[in-house]
Amino acid sequence: MGLDGYKHKRNLNVLVVGGSGAGKSRTYAIPNIMQCNCSMVITDPKAELLRKTGGVLERNGYEVRVFDLINPKTSWCYNPFAYVRDDKDVLKLINNLIRNTTPKGAQSSDPFWEKSETALLQALMLYLLHEAPPEEQNFPMIMEMLGSAQVKEDDEDYQSPLDILFERLEMRDPESIAVKQYAIYKQAAGKTAKSILISVGVRLAAFNLKQIANLTCTDELDLYSIGESIGEKKVALFCCIPDADTSMNYLVGMIYSNLFQTLYYVADRKYGGRLPIPVHCIMDEWPNVALPDDFDKILATMRSRGISCSIIIQNIAQMKALFKDSYESLIGNCDEFLYLGGNEKEGHKYVSELLGKETLDTNTYGQTKGRSGSYSVNYQQTGRELLTPDEIRLLDNRKAILFIRGERPIMDDKYDLKKHVNFRYTEDGGASPYDYAKTPLAHDDLKIDINRLDD
Repeated sequence: MGLDGYKHKRNLNVLVVGGSGAGKSRTYAIPNIMQCNCSMVITDPKAELLRKTGGVLERNGYEVRVFDLINPKTSWCYNPFAYVRDDKDVLKLINNLIRNTTPKGAQSSDPFWEKSETALLQALMLYLLHEAPPEEQNFPMIMEMLGSAQVKEDDEDYQSPLDILFERLEMRDPESIAVKQYAIYKQAAGKTAKSILISVGVRLAAFNLKQIANLTCTDELDLYSIGESIGEKKVALFCCIPDADTSMNYLVGMIYSNLFQTLYYVADRKYGGRLPIPVHCIMDEWPNVALPDDFDKILATMRSRGISCSIIIQNIAQMKALFKDSYESLIGNCDEFLYLGGNEKEGHKYVSELLGKETLDTNTYGQTKGRSGSYSVNYQQTGRELLTPDEIRLLDNRKAILFIRGERPIMDDKYDLKKHVNFRYTEDGGASPYDYAKTPLAHDDLKIDINRLDD
């Protein structure tokens, strides 16, 4: 349709549904990356898309950035603190972190524990934001601070090094929001406070890993620049996640939370509401990344900023499971729906209903023989599904069905990747696989001294 939404009066959000082996990557994600017509943020399970298309992007003048949870040692670094501008951003970031690190479907009968963890983490992050130098504003430093928080169940008057840190801050600034949030946590009795500390420590255990600590100690992704032109370069950010281990995918969820918040800020404050370079988020295996709860609202408003999303899933049930109350809103905010085939009964029914009905003209002829014979013709119109759910199930694997808002549905052949002008520069076309990790990018071991915070 083209990138100019003002011309065709539609958004560029696409919902792509296809079962395993239906060609979601080869016939949709890879061809769209190879178009090289905008900046991109790409969720990449197994780093397959990066390996196949990274060379094409660099050849077309892109700066390729990689956040790699498969090989963290060679990844570009990401620090959520780099995108915090005020106290409100801290509250939102911690809320997203708590939500993203809570197992899907988990429900607590008592929200006290989660709220207490939230208050403690907000206090620590706010302290670092206002009191620590920039190089110590990161999650490894938060883990250092948690390590200094000690609770003695048999001594309610005991003060840990962390207690003393906040007590001295309160003496200097009694109205500090960090002090107020810490006071909420400290209302818990000794045994309860100890349980809260353990819960927070377990939730953030990944930051104790050397590779993850190094990965998040500073920021190299520079999300602010993704919607801008760096000289003459566009940006392609690949978020590579393992397909067999989703335990740290919440970090990619935090990137997306920071990304949307940052791009909206840059578009509104610097460019009058629209980014100079369109940004396309290609979310392969979309359900594997925890996104903001208000993602449906983000999807509805991103068009005016020059941002679009391709949501790639295996079936509608995945979307329904994650956004039970708003999944229809997500579908409604995608002006294009591409169905590549699948084996899900609900999906067959959904596509059949979207296609609607066709009108059939039938003629019935009757003849009566004999002395008083007669002849009659009856004309009748009947309706039937354009394709029944069973016919959708039997859809040829070479075919796809495309819905565009305001247009009749289209059934056509899936895109043949070999016909793309850049195919010869991809791994499938004979080029060498792209390897960004020729030299380690992550920083050396992080060394932090909590005593410096009180200087």
